[in-house]
Amino acid sequence: MSAPLIGPRIKTRREELKLSQEELSTRLGFKDRQTLSTIETGERRVSAEELLRASQLLQKPVEFFTDPFLLVGEGKFSWRQDGVPGFKLTAYEEAAGRLIAAFRVLAPEFGQAPNLLRHRLGLEKSSTFEEAIAAAEAFAAVMKLGDVPAQRLATVMEQELNILVLMVDPEEGVSGAACRLPNLDVVLINRNEVPGRRHYDLAHELFHILTWDSMPPAHVEDNSTSSKDRVEQLADNFAAALLMPGPVLARLGSWNDLDSDALVAKLNNTAEELQVTAAALKWRLVTAGLLKRVVAKAIDDKRLRNNGQAAASRAVPPLFSKNFVELVARALEEGRLSVRRTASLLGLMVDDLPDVFAAHGVSADVDL
Repeated sequence: MSAPLIGPRIKTRREELKLSQEELSTRLGFKDRQTLSTIETGERRVSAEELLRASQLLQKPVEFFTDPFLLVGEGKFSWRQDGVPGFKLTAYEEAAGRLIAAFRVLAPEFGQAPNLLRHRLGLEKSSTFEEAIAAAEAFAAVMKLGDVPAQRLATVMEQELNILVLMVDPEEGVSGAACRLPNLDVVLINRNEVPGRRHYDLAHELFHILTWDSMPPAHVEDNSTSSKDRVEQLADNFAAALLMPGPVLARLGSWNDLDSDALVAKLNNTAEELQVTAAALKWRLVTAGLLKRVVAKAIDDKRLRNNGQAAASRAVPPLFSKNFVELVARALEEGRLSVRRTASLLGLMVDDLPDVFAAHGVSADVDL
C-alpha cells in the first residue's frame, strides 16, 4: 500500500475523531505508539490487514485512504461566497478536491512538473492599501497585461505562475476559491458570473495565492458583509488596481467635468472595454484621484451596468481549462482513466464529456 498517501490520511482521520496515537495504536493491536507514528509519517508501509482494521476503527471506507483522486487534509481552501450553508460548502469542497487531485495525479504523468518555485508579493497585514495598489500595478506591468488586463490574466496565471485556473459550476452563492497544496496552487471561479465579477474574483484570489504565506486567508469569506478584515481589504484594493491600473485610467481623459448622463455613459462604456463592473470602475477612479468622491456618491448605482449585462447572449466560458481538459483526454486515450471514472471525477454525466472536450477544441479518441 502507498505509505506516503495512506499514512497522512490515517493521521487526518484520527485527529478528526480526536483520538490520540496511543488510543489508536492500542485498538490496532500495535505494541507501541511509535509504530503508528512511522505509518502516519509515511516511513512504514501498511499491510492490507492493518488498513482494513484502520478503516473499520476510523469509520471510513478503504478508498478514503487509498484513492489518489481525493484530497484528504492536503488542500487548504479559501472560499468567496454569500449565504451558502456550511454542509453544502463542505460537500462542494470535496467535489472540487477531486478535480484538483485529478490534476495533481495526471500532470506529472504527462510531463508537467510540480510548482516548486512560487511567486510572492512582499506584502503583509500591516501593508497599506497604497502598497497593495502599487504591487498590483507593478505586477500588471511586469506580466505585460496590457490595456485590458482582464483579457490575459487567467492565461498569465496558468502559463507564467503555474497556477491552475478552473472555471466551475459551484453551489449557488459561491463566487470562487483559492486552494493551496504543497506543490500546487489552484483558483476556482464561478463561470456563471458576469465577466466583470469573474475577473474581479480571479484577481482577488490571485492576491491570496501570492500572499498565502504572509497572511493566510480565512477558510470562508462572506461577500455579503461590508465589514471585511484587513486581508480582504488589501485583496480588494489589489484586485481593483490589477484590472484597472493607474496608467491605463490616466489615459482615459477627464471625468469630473462631465454631466451626470455623460459620466454614467462613460463609466458603462469604459467598464465594458476593461471587462470590469461599472461600480468597481467608479470607486477605482476615486482611489486613483481621477474622480471626486462627492461626484461618485452622487451617481445612482442602479444606472451602472455589470460588465456583460449589456450582452445577454455572451457565452459562458467552457468548464475547467484547456490544459486540464487536455490532460484528462490523454488519460482517457491511454487507458489511465475509464470513461465512467472520468465522468465521476468531473461531476458530469458520461454523455456530457464530448461537449466539454469540444468546447476547448480538444479531441478525445474515446468511445463515449
